[in-house]
Amino acid sequence: MSAAYASQYDKMTRQPIPSLILELGIPTTISMMITNLYNVVDTWFVGRIGTSASGATGVVFGLMAILQAVGFMFGHGAGSNISRLLGAKHLRRARQFSSAAFYVALLVSVLMGAAGLCLLEPLCRLLGSTDTILPYARIYAAYILLAAPAMVTGCVMNNILRYEGRAAFAMVGLVSGGLLNIAGDALFMLGLHMGIAGAGLATMLSQYISAAILLSMFLRKRTQTVFSLKYLPFRRPPEDGTPNNGDMPVPGGKLFCSTVGSILLVGLPSLMRQGLSSVSTMVLNAQAKVFGDAAIAAMSIVARVCNLLFCVGLGIGQGFQPVSGFNYGARRYSRVRGGFFFTLGFGTGLISLFALAGWFGAPTVAAVMRDDPAVIAIAVPALRAQCLALLFMPLSVCANMQFQSIGFAGRATFMATLRSGACFIPLVLILSRTWGLPGIMYSQPLADVLAGLISVPFLVQFFRKLPKTDEVET
Repeated sequence: MSAAYASQYDKMTRQPIPSLILELGIPTTISMMITNLYNVVDTWFVGRIGTSASGATGVVFGLMAILQAVGFMFGHGAGSNISRLLGAKHLRRARQFSSAAFYVALLVSVLMGAAGLCLLEPLCRLLGSTDTILPYARIYAAYILLAAPAMVTGCVMNNILRYEGRAAFAMVGLVSGGLLNIAGDALFMLGLHMGIAGAGLATMLSQYISAAILLSMFLRKRTQTVFSLKYLPFRRPPEDGTPNNGDMPVPGGKLFCSTVGSILLVGLPSLMRQGLSSVSTMVLNAQAKVFGDAAIAAMSIVARVCNLLFCVGLGIGQGFQPVSGFNYGARRYSRVRGGFFFTLGFGTGLISLFALAGWFGAPTVAAVMRDDPAVIAIAVPALRAQCLALLFMPLSVCANMQFQSIGFAGRATFMATLRSGACFIPLVLILSRTWGLPGIMYSQPLADVLAGLISVPFLVQFFRKLPKTDEVET
């Protein structure tokens, strides 16, 4: 092992669990808070135009969730494999995963952006646009689609850095992009009076700058993994357990297909989680538009604010993922167990404080985001209900992260479907018809409670079967 690799290995397998998770989780939390903050700022700036424009941000948020879903699928899928391979000291194989994930994701994102631009109006209507929201949504969505390559590959690079244990590097790229987006909103919308086009342009430019900063970490060799065509997995590295075939091509690209297949399989929970978030946004908007643009705008505000609150607990949880994957690969099971319970306890305590602040601050937040009595009347009770439900979310999220980080793709995928899919979609469809607008307002909180409770038996079974002692090479 190189000195840098040996130092990182020692850190990931020996540093005390609480300090290690916080060291990796705090930069991730800051990154997520800034990312969600500029989404909230976008909503605030656009809300100054009018209620229909504010509704457009909620509609296009579904499109952004689709692009992020693809990025997280490749990023988490590669990252989970990479952390376990680095824990098992298979560096060259880890580099094959990083290279394959980056180039395949880049190709997919270019195709998605081009297809979306060709079908812009039908796409916006599918996402939930009303006739009054559509003109704003088309403008905003066009810029988001132009930014697709940067958004997708940015997610890939961010997650590979995190799984490698380089969360601080990921933070630099994401925070820079987020702050530039906020500054761009002020410049283009207030200074140049570009309206919603200014919000879209600010987002597009900040995404490309953020992706360039993240890429520079790899190009400057600050990481163990790389993005290099020579590491595309068409040749099996000798360290994978197959002797003396490091220079032998694998017929028909079988290794490439198996590598990409493993990325997609392990990354599927992220695609489901983010993708269903987009689908749930479309379903929610479709149900809410019956009650007018104010309902769509209000639920958009609730979603943005709760994502900002939730990212605190989620960021700490994402600090746990590389610790879990790395130590599972190194067969240090006591650290996997200890890391999970520390993350669950710390995340629940922290998110409780933010949920409390959200409860009492709901009227002020709603008024700041959109000073429309009709919007505020819907947003305040919905936001308060969501703050209560946040207390159950660490259970389902930590379970999902635990299983994905160690490659249990089936369980992780099932967990990923719960919050925005299997629990939420039936609830919002049924309750919107039987309870009207309150059914729309309270469907997501109820879904969060159910998702947390369903996760418990899966966790109990897993920790009963996890070896009680480490299996460390001597």
